[in-house]
Amino acid sequence: MEKKDFEAWLDNISVAFLSLTDLQKNETLDHLISLSGAVQLRHLSNNLEILLKRDFLKLLPLELSFYLLKWLDPQTLLTCCLVSKQWNKVISACTEVWQTACKNLGWQIDDSIQDPLHWKKVYLKAILRMKQLKDHEAFETSSLIGHSARVYALYYKDGLLCTGSDDLSAKLWDVNTGQCIYGIQTHTCAAVKFDEQKLVTGSFDNTVACWEWSSGAKTQHFRGHTGAVFSVDYNDELDILVSGSADFTVKVWALSTGTCLNTLTGHTEWVTKVVLQKCKVKSLMHSPGDYILLSADKYEIKIWPIGREINCKCLRTLSVSEDRSISLQPRLHFDGKYIVCSSALGLYQWDFASYDILRVIKPPDFLNVSLLGFGEIFALLFDNRYLYIMDLRTEKLISRWPLPEYRKSKRGSSFLAGEMSWLNGLNGQNDTGLVFATSMPDHSIHLVLWKEHG
Repeated sequence: MEKKDFEAWLDNISVAFLSLTDLQKNETLDHLISLSGAVQLRHLSNNLEILLKRDFLKLLPLELSFYLLKWLDPQTLLTCCLVSKQWNKVISACTEVWQTACKNLGWQIDDSIQDPLHWKKVYLKAILRMKQLKDHEAFETSSLIGHSARVYALYYKDGLLCTGSDDLSAKLWDVNTGQCIYGIQTHTCAAVKFDEQKLVTGSFDNTVACWEWSSGAKTQHFRGHTGAVFSVDYNDELDILVSGSADFTVKVWALSTGTCLNTLTGHTEWVTKVVLQKCKVKSLMHSPGDYILLSADKYEIKIWPIGREINCKCLRTLSVSEDRSISLQPRLHFDGKYIVCSSALGLYQWDFASYDILRVIKPPDFLNVSLLGFGEIFALLFDNRYLYIMDLRTEKLISRWPLPEYRKSKRGSSFLAGEMSWLNGLNGQNDTGLVFATSMPDHSIHLVLWKEHG
């Protein structure tokens, strides 16, 4: 058939085909397929693949592609990345999708990072770390050996752990290497806190002392308590040291001279914890930037204003039961905005601006856990057998780690949390270093550390 005649015939056939019903069109195609040979069927197959399998990610504008991808879960997106290099490139650059996925895992988001391929890599790292936590593979353990008697006091800061012992010594350790950096002769230590130059110790001999690391010399001695000193805190800017004692009092001292500025009374039990911290919220009683002192005993938490003035009065007393039927545990968290303490009823969180109880987090019935650390996303808890991580958004335990038979202490200073920034959200850099430390019956210190990413 001549080309001109063929084109006229094809036009007539097309017009007739378009006038048919869908059923008639299907029957016509079936008939034509039955008349086709191998060459025609191969041609038909090749063209159908192009027509039916259109790559919408390649055809759509990038903004529309990103909008569609937002409706898929991360695992499906990872599978879609295997379709082609183009799909992998588009999906990997969908920043909002991967940032949301990271947030859902409890990961911190830094919006200043402009690299469009960054957040998919972060998500892959995050999903691996969360799997390690779930599978009990995120941590490792080690021990510090060097004391010859009970280790009662622990304090951690910037990769360094200070230990105070009944062997009349305090030691400063690098937890990453296990090496002892300093060892000095002291009194019996019930509480310790340190910085680069000095060590402050509270003792069972009813005194507080300040020591110089480099020489081991005692630079200040604070005398006045009539019971063991269980907790100390200080601030160089204010030139103030505070101490909580078994004599039911809190004393405020001039750090540089050792002079007692004030004795705060009102507690009716041992004062087992004092915390000196800047306030971050405004209320009728305090403003952001004001220094606040918290002191806790078995049943109450007292809040005091503090600064360069000598006199201060208690602003408020917090408790979980008016009849003192429920006691507080001696570990206390205060970040300037919230106060958190644990009891047999669960974890209590107070709003520092209003002093109202924001929530009570009750662990599963079979657990009697204690507080170690509390953040915006995670809480670190423990009991006699395990270290636990709780997702505070769901109040569910997401991980646990076995603990050895550590030395028990009702006062609570012989175990502590290490790095705390990850409790506000992991970011791929803050899941390193010390997680937990506790003293053992053999006078060693048991460490739980983050394991490097696999």
